[in-house]
Amino acid sequence: MSASRGSRRRKARRRADMPLLGGARPPIAALLALLLAVAGATALVLGDRDRASLDAAVLTSQQHVAEDGALSLRASLDESATDLQRAAALFTGPEPVPADTVLDKLGKVYNKWRGTAVIDPVGGTLLAARGENIPLATVLKGAPDAKGDDKDGKAFNLGPRLVKLRSGETRMLVVAALRGGDRPRLLVASGTLNVPGISSGEDRTLLVVDSAGTVLASDGPSVARKSWAEKARRTAAADSAKTPEPGGHPGASGHLMGGGKRGEERTAVGYAAAGRAPGETSAAGALGLSVITSVEVTEDMSAVRTQAFGLAAAGILLALALVVGWVLLRTVQRPLLQLYLESRRLSRGELDRPVRQFRGREPARIGAALESLRKQRLGGRPTRTGRARGGFGTRGTVIVCAAVLLAWSAPLLFLLNRAGSTVTVPQQLVEDQRRRTDTAADRVRKALNEGWADVASVAQIVGAGGGKDGADKAVLETTLREHSRYRSVYVLDGDGKVLSRAGDSPRHPGGKKPHPDSVVQLNTSGKEPAVAAYAAVPGGNGRTVVGEYDTQFLISLVTRPGLGQVWLVDKKHRIIAADRAHGYRAFAKLPGRHLNDLAVSARRDADGTAILHRSRNSSIAAAAPFGDNGATKGLDWQVISAQPAAWLELPEYTAERHTMLAGLLGVTAAVACLGWLHIIVIRPLRNLADQAEALAGGDRKTVLFPQHHDEVGAVVRNLELIRQQLRPATGASAKPAGRN
Repeated sequence: MSASRGSRRRKARRRADMPLLGGARPPIAALLALLLAVAGATALVLGDRDRASLDAAVLTSQQHVAEDGALSLRASLDESATDLQRAAALFTGPEPVPADTVLDKLGKVYNKWRGTAVIDPVGGTLLAARGENIPLATVLKGAPDAKGDDKDGKAFNLGPRLVKLRSGETRMLVVAALRGGDRPRLLVASGTLNVPGISSGEDRTLLVVDSAGTVLASDGPSVARKSWAEKARRTAAADSAKTPEPGGHPGASGHLMGGGKRGEERTAVGYAAAGRAPGETSAAGALGLSVITSVEVTEDMSAVRTQAFGLAAAGILLALALVVGWVLLRTVQRPLLQLYLESRRLSRGELDRPVRQFRGREPARIGAALESLRKQRLGGRPTRTGRARGGFGTRGTVIVCAAVLLAWSAPLLFLLNRAGSTVTVPQQLVEDQRRRTDTAADRVRKALNEGWADVASVAQIVGAGGGKDGADKAVLETTLREHSRYRSVYVLDGDGKVLSRAGDSPRHPGGKKPHPDSVVQLNTSGKEPAVAAYAAVPGGNGRTVVGEYDTQFLISLVTRPGLGQVWLVDKKHRIIAADRAHGYRAFAKLPGRHLNDLAVSARRDADGTAILHRSRNSSIAAAAPFGDNGATKGLDWQVISAQPAAWLELPEYTAERHTMLAGLLGVTAAVACLGWLHIIVIRPLRNLADQAEALAGGDRKTVLFPQHHDEVGAVVRNLELIRQQLRPATGASAKPAGRN
């Protein structure tokens, strides 16, 4: 009975000395847990993908269409307000410019407004008018009663506002103060609130609504506009509190799917507010306008079957996890624990029985060294045990386990469930790519034309200044400061000589006469494209104002989320600018013959064209020309876009991505845990084998100390105790030490 109690006490002491944390157990347990989680995730994410998820790609596309329209609408309204403010600055001076002269000169530069007027706000008098009648009551609402107390017009509301005419049409009124003379005057312009420049076609509806959900402008077929407008307004209001993502749409945006039976036509709706991001200044962003687009789509009831594949893959991984875990337990963890017990027995002086024999190269080497040390404690001489040659190394075991797990992960990551080039891409996505590309081309064209109008207004100011260099330079510097679209602004004489400039060095060819009023491409090679707007100075004897566009400005115009790679190309299909995400080399060729052929065919269609290019990596490509209007008519540029089909939210590509994700998770779990095991256990174990053999061979000077508090570290501590017990023996037999 006492012997039994003593045995239990010895076992308890041994368990107490064993390390509970660290060593081989944590990485092996983590590997099993992670492989179990990966197997479960594989079975879950590789479920059957119903074609209804196709709606996600179409809905996301409608959201991007609405965002494009909202940005285009906001930019157009902001530009109108800025243009009128700049035009009013033309007539600043000590003496008031006659009202008719103001409107005549304004009409020569800008033709975007339906009506213009100059009014006396204090007396409510219409001084001059052009075009359609302007509702003066709206402009004069809230005007001060005192006469002559506001020469700068600061007491009046100079921001843009929306008014509804008796005909039901909506107009945007822009007001600017005319500074000069003793009495304040206001310059007022009215413009049509048009639907953004998106080609609607016969199947798409576009709406512009205010914050109350009232439809202000529409295009396309008639649908339940009021209900959609109200529903989108409520959804946008709920999203308006969210902070816009960096680089995302500045305002609320999203998509909705109309009800209906499965397999029938349903309405896909996208909405976006023409708002402003935090820190942005936008007069139109405060008007509360939103753009809504809707299109009818038909669902496909087929499905991508991957459930059985996912279950099979998960089952195979579970089986491999059990096998790998069993192998690691048998070849790494158990031998380590047994080596610990044997070394501890020897360090305590229990030398009555031989050290057990181990399988595996490193455990066998350490076991042989321990047996040699036991014999030395009993009076034997130091001997070199030699390396154990018969076993398989622990490093090789870990490598084999990693290879087994990678054999499961690699096919999922690179081979299985590939979508291929026969994936069904809905025609609606191809059509949306064309529409968005056409919108991008329209945005670039309008921006360049607006830039030319700015240069033309500067030419008016330069002409009124009488050619004074100091006055011209001040105007140019002000223009450059107010507009980030230019890299430099300068004045040329009739022979092309620079008279005055602001910004970077002019790139107009020296000694060449200025171009006529237009936007011109100045080079066809080099590191950076040079594009400039030319506007002749009225009565300036050949003088011309030139504004060179900044390349980053062109890049910003073609950068849109969800459109893929976008290029702005010239008439020879050389790249002028590209979106920020992919970069480009100036004047390089388009990356693909099909894109070049698409650009050629697009010149025959004013609305552009789009194709689904089938290849190893299928893509949707579209091209849209500028059109022959405005100051850019001589450029003959196009916008080309290409979006890989794999980027779309289609069921086949979703299944492919989920399969790759499962493989990636398997690789990560195997590499992380087995690498952890190798660093913490296998490598120290190999060092331990060398140290044990050296100690058994007679090395009594090298102090052994553990690196980690784990099984290997415990064996090292026991070997150090044995070394200290053997050290007094210098060639003679050592007496056995007593128990610790």
